[in-house]
Amino acid sequence: MDKKLREKKKIRIRKKITGTAERPRLAVYRSLTQIYAQFIDDVQGVTLASASSLSKEIADDVKKAASKVEKAKIVGKLAAKVAKEKGLETVVFDRAGYQYHGRVKALAEGAREGGLKF
Repeated sequence: MDKKLREKKKIRIRKKITGTAERPRLAVYRSLTQIYAQFIDDVQGVTLASASSLSKEIADDVKKAASKVEKAKIVGKLAAKVAKEKGLETVVFDRAGYQYHGRVKALAEGAREGGLKF
């Protein structure tokens, strides 16, 4: 997908959703090899928690994962665990212009399995 198109979609999505302290925004970023998730309070402008495929706690699981989609699911579960530790139960999902498909969908499903509500 063209980078400019994704940026346009990202702006359109961000007009509609914002994160608060009670219900932060779960922002997803995916590079070619890694995937990242952040819980953001847009009112204060701070990141409350984060998780990525580079996190040391899941390094062994990520190495064993056969595909990037499996990595994303593991990161989603870690993100849910980290959010629970910070006292976050419900979030607003921000796919950042990516299609809700593949790795982005796997991360969301992993977070739901971990106990987050979207």
